[in-house]
Amino acid sequence: MSSRKKKTKFKRYDGRETNELRPIKIESGVLPNADGSAYIEMGRNKILVGVFGPREMHPKRFAKPNMASIRCRYHMAPFSTDPRRSPAPSRRDNEISMVMRYALEPAIFLERYPKSVIDIYAEILEADGGTRTACINAATVALVDAGIPMRDLVASCAAGKMDEKIILDLGDYEDKEGQADVPVAYMPKLGKVTLLQMDGILSTDELEQCISLAIDGCMQIYEIQREALKKKYGLTEEEVEEK
Repeated sequence: MSSRKKKTKFKRYDGRETNELRPIKIESGVLPNADGSAYIEMGRNKILVGVFGPREMHPKRFAKPNMASIRCRYHMAPFSTDPRRSPAPSRRDNEISMVMRYALEPAIFLERYPKSVIDIYAEILEADGGTRTACINAATVALVDAGIPMRDLVASCAAGKMDEKIILDLGDYEDKEGQADVPVAYMPKLGKVTLLQMDGILSTDELEQCISLAIDGCMQIYEIQREALKKKYGLTEEEVEEK
């Protein structure tokens, strides 16, 4: 008998291929009391996003004279994780709120709304890893639903490293047990990255692989965002481009 061991094919905990996204569903215009809204399921993530504005900034001293301000609030419901978490805002919530703002600002024509504010509220109903990227994807659709003019849609996805393999769209287990996580936000039509973070240790070559794979994921999510808007408004391809 040969003493050589057979190589076993790398399998992710949920059976996906290394370059495969989790199932994604996006709906637009789900909150009647918001100016714009969206709901996303990305894996087991379930997230609602509401957009309010542009509207007058209060207190007025915080208004920018030549452009609108973006305020983002990321919040995880106490029942979104197991064990239950505190309903109070955490340091992580504040960080992701800031990350969302940084990712979305370059896509919005802020100069059209001086002295005003656009508020974006993201409520995590169920968390399954990658909530920041899912929130950015839903917030983009909600901004379009609110009629806010944008240079391009912002699609977001993460890649990372697990068991020495580069993988796309990390779930909760991979996020916690993996070796690295690289969230990316990307404007496909303009070819611009609006967010790039890294948690963990990667070689230069591995980082480049993660960025390239994450952008491939963003391109797939971009099409899902477009389909959600087309379904809501019955838009043609040309009309979606104008949005």
